[in-house]
Amino acid sequence: MFVGLQYRAAAAYRYSALPPATSKPRVRCLHSQIKTALVGGPAGAPAHRLYFTRDNQPISPWHDIPLVSNASTREYNMVCEIPRWSNAKLEIDTKSPFNPIKHDTKNGKLRYVANIFPYKGYIWNYGAFPQTYEDPAETDPDTRHAGDNDPIDVLEVGSKVCREGEVHRVKALGVLALIDDKETDWKVLAIRTDDPLAAKINGVGELEQFMPGLVSATVDWFTKYKVPDGKPRNCWAFDAKPRDADYAHDVIARAHDSWKKLIRQPHSQLKL
Repeated sequence: MFVGLQYRAAAAYRYSALPPATSKPRVRCLHSQIKTALVGGPAGAPAHRLYFTRDNQPISPWHDIPLVSNASTREYNMVCEIPRWSNAKLEIDTKSPFNPIKHDTKNGKLRYVANIFPYKGYIWNYGAFPQTYEDPAETDPDTRHAGDNDPIDVLEVGSKVCREGEVHRVKALGVLALIDDKETDWKVLAIRTDDPLAAKINGVGELEQFMPGLVSATVDWFTKYKVPDGKPRNCWAFDAKPRDADYAHDVIARAHDSWKKLIRQPHSQLKL
């Protein structure tokens, strides 16, 4: 039985409940047993949905893909939502059955991030850690703000551009604490374990050594990315300084505990 299915009412849904796919399922990189089915057209189409399957059965990228890939080396699975350099705001739909990746909307319009000079779109492969949850009912003792009601965000900094829906093994290098609309929005800096630099980069110090300026560019990007939409600049905890890998592991572990609590709740607006 898939991890999480034993807890979830979504297990009652049948594969036949999914809309017909508009493309053939594609095998995704590291986890070849996980496939995706595109429904409703590509990103940019209002009905765009990317569903996940395994052994011809639907799974949730949030609940049914294990968080931990290798416990002894503290490696995690990351679901890529947004490829680097792209602008479409794609995200796991936490409120729909099976949690497909969708193109987010606001006020009836598809969301895109602006190109914040001198950057083009998202400057990392942007994704999420499965089986994590930033609980809006719990105030973080360090940031003094509650969670943002979503899985933890991952900023994958490796050399390859990932594709939407790919699942990759990554290691955490550090974490930034964005304060977005008075909510804690953790941003874990990570690198794919199959990246050529993965053996050399184990923390934020080595990240600055081998990719100088990336951390400061990350802070700059998140500080300003909503300004073109008429919103104020975002704020940060810890004076916008990244915490180290050990702190990141602790943040991830606490978010995993919050997810465990979430899936045991009998009623939730989220699709479990």
